[in-house]
Amino acid sequence: MSRPRLSTLAAACATALATALIGPAAGAHATTAGHYTGTLTDGATWIADTPEQWNGTLLLFSHGYGPTTAADAPSPAASQALLNAGYALVGSSYDPNGSMWALDSAERDQFAALTAFRRQVGTPTRVISVGQSMGGLVNAQIARDGAGRVDGALGLCGLVAGGVDLGNYQLDAEYTLATFFDPADADTLVNLDNQADGAALAARLTTAVQTAQLTPAGRARIALAAAYLNLADWAPGQLPPARGDFAAQEQQQYAWLAQGLLGFIIPARWSVEQSAGGNTSWNKGVDYAGLLHKSAHVKQVEALYRDAGLNLRTDLNLLTRGADITADPAAVARLERTSTAGQALAVPLLDLHTTADQLVPVEQESAFAGRVRAAGDSRLLRQAYVARQSHCNFTTAEVVAGLHAVEHRLDTRHWGDSATAAQLQRSADELGLDGAAFTDYRPSRLTGTR
Repeated sequence: MSRPRLSTLAAACATALATALIGPAAGAHATTAGHYTGTLTDGATWIADTPEQWNGTLLLFSHGYGPTTAADAPSPAASQALLNAGYALVGSSYDPNGSMWALDSAERDQFAALTAFRRQVGTPTRVISVGQSMGGLVNAQIARDGAGRVDGALGLCGLVAGGVDLGNYQLDAEYTLATFFDPADADTLVNLDNQADGAALAARLTTAVQTAQLTPAGRARIALAAAYLNLADWAPGQLPPARGDFAAQEQQQYAWLAQGLLGFIIPARWSVEQSAGGNTSWNKGVDYAGLLHKSAHVKQVEALYRDAGLNLRTDLNLLTRGADITADPAAVARLERTSTAGQALAVPLLDLHTTADQLVPVEQESAFAGRVRAAGDSRLLRQAYVARQSHCNFTTAEVVAGLHAVEHRLDTRHWGDSATAAQLQRSADELGLDGAAFTDYRPSRLTGTR
């Protein structure tokens, strides 16, 4: 999503690649027909797959947070469908020697994988960058910095608001839960010693939330924390709650928390701190009343507090008075440098997001769109939404339909109606694959930005 006007980051990447990629292809070899692997100079690996009849388009795939293992497609099903349609695929692992929050190296390694593909396999007529989850942030950076190297981009459930915003709104929610349900941990939410330490903290907070859910007061305070977390109120296996059914909304938010959400996001904080070299989140000076009133869930929280007989103002004042967590300025600066995408755009970008994403809230798209708009590049950005629960929960048809919309923009130099919900749905249905659920949707404002 961004357009570099050849930014210093892009220039640095270009310089690094020019020197570092003297030899990745020398270590590359075809392991099977149409499958290629290799090692880059920082130790990252890359893989590529080519179809029997290549249409000339190469998809440069950026994978999400987790083990630094090379991937070149969002899923095995998507990989097969894309290869069947004639696309070639390539992607890297990112640097395996550091944090799983590999934003220090991801963009550089993706461009390096692209160069290795050109040397080892062939020259594409068109390159489209595709990124998923944390890789959606990498993808947005590539869309910002990739002029002359990529032609367009497709983002899937991308963490496009960036690492600083992510850490802060997650901290707001964790701080709220700890303050009311687990005060012994209120001072241990940041500067984690290791991933196991984060997992133990997450287990304690989850147990406390499960106990709190048994009382009206606990449910009201869980809803407050969920509002700060931008947490979706539609959980797996359930129908979406009615707009005014605040109790059902909280029940489904609780389901996300009870089913392991904290067990993912809290240990992941350690990876971010490891990458940045210190704590990157803070709440000192935050007005928690003002923060709540920016949330789309404010009416829900107010209603549940009334039902519980609690004084919301008292709780908000308590949170504001106790907010004293400060960040390491150097770590914040490093995270801002490596882990944001905001944001001019060099190439057209279409972002797809599920409407009930528990890990990367759909509200991140509104924050990102505002930054692209401020850079004057809204003409290059389109965002589309799928009515479904869970993070990155796309069908293969939805992914391919999104890709076709990007191709339409590149072929015609105009989006037209290609990225509208109606046209994306038609495009997906015509594929005869696994269905689609595109919907007209506009996300609310992201809560917790500083």
